[in-house]
Amino acid sequence: MFDAKFQTFADSAAPALGTARLKLLREELERRGLDGFLIPRADAHQNEYVPPCDERLAWLTGFTGSAGVALVLRDEAAIVVDGRYTLQAAAQVDTASFAVVPLAETTPERWLETHLPAGAHFGYDPWLTTVDSEQKLRRAASAAGGVLVAVDGNPVDAVWRDRPAPPLAPVTLRDPALAGESAADKIGRVQKALGEQKLDALVISDPHSVAWTFNIRGGDVNFTPLPLSWALIPRSGRPTLFIDARKLSNAVRDALAPIAEIAEPVLLERAVEMAAAGGATVRLDQATAPALLAARIEAAGGKVSNGVSPVALMQAAKNAAELEGMRAAHRRDGAALARFLAWFDTEAPKGGLTEIDAVCALESFRRETGVLKDISFPSISGAGPNGAIVHYRVSEATNRPIRPDELFLIDSGAQYEDGTTDVTRTLVVGTASAEMRDRFTRVLKGHIAIARAVFPLGTSGAQLDSFARQHLWAAGLDFDHGTGHGVGAYLSVHEGPARISKVGTVPLARGMVLSNEPGYYKTGAYGIRLENLEIVVDGPVIEGAERTLLAFETLTLAPFDRRGIEPALLTAEEIAWLDAYHARVQAEIGPLVDAPTRLWLEAATAPLAR
Repeated sequence: MFDAKFQTFADSAAPALGTARLKLLREELERRGLDGFLIPRADAHQNEYVPPCDERLAWLTGFTGSAGVALVLRDEAAIVVDGRYTLQAAAQVDTASFAVVPLAETTPERWLETHLPAGAHFGYDPWLTTVDSEQKLRRAASAAGGVLVAVDGNPVDAVWRDRPAPPLAPVTLRDPALAGESAADKIGRVQKALGEQKLDALVISDPHSVAWTFNIRGGDVNFTPLPLSWALIPRSGRPTLFIDARKLSNAVRDALAPIAEIAEPVLLERAVEMAAAGGATVRLDQATAPALLAARIEAAGGKVSNGVSPVALMQAAKNAAELEGMRAAHRRDGAALARFLAWFDTEAPKGGLTEIDAVCALESFRRETGVLKDISFPSISGAGPNGAIVHYRVSEATNRPIRPDELFLIDSGAQYEDGTTDVTRTLVVGTASAEMRDRFTRVLKGHIAIARAVFPLGTSGAQLDSFARQHLWAAGLDFDHGTGHGVGAYLSVHEGPARISKVGTVPLARGMVLSNEPGYYKTGAYGIRLENLEIVVDGPVIEGAERTLLAFETLTLAPFDRRGIEPALLTAEEIAWLDAYHARVQAEIGPLVDAPTRLWLEAATAPLAR
């Protein structure tokens, strides 16, 4: 289930096959009276990872990246991808049929506005399009003099003859000791929030939030234990869980029956219409809810409240049981990571290791815990210049040897039933240059600044983000990604709504788990990222303090590579933090590993000498 897989460009549909499929789609569009159609890389829930039956973009174009949008017109077509995927898209797609358009140059909406012929009817699937995206498309089509048309039934599905069936992974119940709160109590909290916000009902369109609310998990997508499902929660009365009944055993159904009605997903539209009748206000999650549901609410005479789901903040603030599970998962994962780091230190200097070798080895150490459910995302394993590609995904085509006197960046995570992990370490193979040590230490200083931060209740991630950048800024350097994202408890490794970034406006709250991952990337040379997960906890009690203070507790337990550190650049306080952290790693991880790894760990966590 979780064997490492490395995609090659040849794994996708050959360009000629993609061209044939484009012809089939255009014929289908002509039958429907459409002049064009939008194909996003999305499912009805806007999931980060989608099941094979929703990989319409890959089927049509051959492009297998995780983000992209195709726009097909009668005489031309384009695929818009971000900077991570311009080279991959050009290799996988028939560029004679599809123009590969970098997102930095134009958005899908701008492309549509400049290419859609006047009077043309451009179709989109309202199940795969959010309200905000639909509005942008409508404005673009109107500006071009065209008409935006919501289709009934996706045209791609009509010509995708061997489309996989929807997933039917069994649903499991969350262990009450790990959940820490009953589903009934969670539903009660959600209904209280609906009353406070004067909402009559909530549609939960994000399966992560459905899983959290009802204390269930599944296996319908890779890397995240999701049961694809929906829920409708009224301000009062019984909620309804919309899920394919074939996923439910009798035991699971019996456990859910006392707290919710269970219905097939095909009944969702009608239920939403009934909830909206009489002018009721229904909240839709603006990030995940399909535009089709907004149309159904308005057609029934209801009012759409398009905003943040109240479940999101509840889910983000973990309770004591969830946090204890996360701590246990990180101790277990730290032991596996220590075994990998010790192995790497022995094998890398010999030569012969590749990026794929490293990923396979790390995954094997995690698998040997006996309780690994899955990896939490495709591992990023970048040697030398590949480490400078922030979202690099190693493939058989790009697999690079790990060479002496280079940096190696490994960003990976695991799913255990008691918690989700995400950790990045940058490792020195041989000897690091003075420049490498300078950059590594500046990144480490930023990491320590976040880990040591004390801040008032109500502080947002945007207010903390510069802590991680200040020492890079002092040298005229920076990194072009956020400093941290939220992480779920045996759910998504990328969880909202809070984050540490320049645009992170949500206040941080006790119990949130966020990553702390500043970096530096020198194109064509090397990349550095140092990532731990942090829990937001109560801050120190300070005499005379006028504000309630918060701070971070570090979850991740893994040594930083001392060979990358320039001690002269660290302050006494930073060295004290690093030594204390390493002493904690040794104390908590040392008893969990074999004797050779323990010896390696003792050296790796020894106090840093100036």
